Amino acid sequence: MKYKIIVCDHIHQSGLDLLLAQNDVEMENLAFIPKDELLGKIANADVVITRSSTDVDEKFLESSGQIRAVVRAGVGVDNVDIDGCSRKGIVVMNVPTANTIAAVELTMAHLINAVRNFPGANTQLKNERKWKREDWYGIELKGKKLGIIGFGNIGSRVSIRAKAFEMEVLAYDPYILPSKATDLGVNYTTNFDEILSCDIITIHTPKNAETKNMITSKQIEKMKDGVILINCARGGLYNEKDLYAGLESGKIKWAGIDVFDKEPAIDNALLNLPNVYVTPHIGANTLESQEQIAIQAAQAAIEAARGSSYPNALNLPVKENELPKMVKPYLELMQKLGFLAVQANKGVITSIAIETQGEISEYADSLQTFGLVGALNASLGDKINYVNAPFVAKERGIELKTICKKQSETYKNHISITLSTQNESISLSGAVFEDRHLRITSINQFQFDIEPKGKMIFFKNTDVPGVVGLVGSILGNYKVNIADFRLARQNKEAMAVILVDSDVPNEAINELEAIPACLGVKIVNV
Repeated sequence: MKYKIIVCDHIHQSGLDLLLAQNDVEMENLAFIPKDELLGKIANADVVITRSSTDVDEKFLESSGQIRAVVRAGVGVDNVDIDGCSRKGIVVMNVPTANTIAAVELTMAHLINAVRNFPGANTQLKNERKWKREDWYGIELKGKKLGIIGFGNIGSRVSIRAKAFEMEVLAYDPYILPSKATDLGVNYTTNFDEILSCDIITIHTPKNAETKNMITSKQIEKMKDGVILINCARGGLYNEKDLYAGLESGKIKWAGIDVFDKEPAIDNALLNLPNVYVTPHIGANTLESQEQIAIQAAQAAIEAARGSSYPNALNLPVKENELPKMVKPYLELMQKLGFLAVQANKGVITSIAIETQGEISEYADSLQTFGLVGALNASLGDKINYVNAPFVAKERGIELKTICKKQSETYKNHISITLSTQNESISLSGAVFEDRHLRITSINQFQFDIEPKGKMIFFKNTDVPGVVGLVGSILGNYKVNIADFRLARQNKEAMAVILVDSDVPNEAINELEAIPACLGVKIVNV
């Protein structure tokens, strides 16, 4: 028996050679045929390898036949319907680390261009045939302060190279231990405003609800005049309209950009500015990285075809009809509880405890995995998945604990997650009613009945008169509409969960925290 692997898009020959070298694999390269013809030829494949040219969408899945896995040869999976694949029992995998060095070196290239303006000097000499050295005075990297937002595989390697240029480096990443930076001779801060005071700022975070529009006009106003900004990570981390205004005014001296909010960005307004260096999303475009992407994608496809492992799987390979009806909503609820918990208790996670009550306890291991994915998503984005979550937690030194009770004290089934950081602990509990109605039932022992959905404020205070009115007045002053207001009380303390229709400005948060009775304000979104 041979496993069939179909290559849908062009990959480096090294990946094709690896597939051809397997005695138990039949490889078919269909990268050259039109996509409408491709759909008629994939039904008998065990695994397919795709890139950005093939959309794994509804039509693809309708034609998927016996496909067990999709390998995306690259990092991004925007063109893959992961939920649809999960429903079909198809594992989705990507190759997240093969282009690390390429992305790091492109960042350094943008950084150097920004301080020496090589593109401008090159254009003047080659196209205009002018020899005007006086037009090209730059600045030196030595002694400049570089702020790195996000200190993972790419950000940490940028810091090593920046240190070689004798730069002062400051890292901001609330989801890592400070020692990860300090061990490299890099300063670490939890104060975002310190990053904004740097001479040059580069961003290396995943794109998610917390990081989208992470830099807007409010942050730009706090930056140094003449700051240099670099983005070779994800489009949309900088608000492009605010970035344009900052560049046009001269507040931002230069920007080096490889990624855009909408791509291809051939009509983007930023292209009209003389102080912007752009590249067309080429962070992975080196021969070495393309070779590594192809090899790693081919190896993942081979392992998936054999069923030995699913490297970097992004979903859970379980068909809905193979799960009891009541399980999936609890898995979804646990992931949301983990996602909420990490927003309400930001910092380096030290432990995560899961408690299950009732029949759902039989699926405690899966619940723990889903809770971990929710909790780690804020810092890792699409790098965290249902396969690697327990291993990532172990690598980060997170203590894991599971408590199972066959009988539920109050509900037929009940789940809880307690997430602890170096700062504090938070516990959230929940249950599912009438099969699909997800509800938060308690937050730190305060009893609620809330759907985990939308923008919410967790407001804790001493239980004294007048607090609710003050909260409503402050939000009203900032045009924040209250959609729902739930209040719980115990032991002379009260907690409100306030559902709002729009983002809460920092100024409003500051005023809420200044209420004398306030014991804490948390902003969460799910």
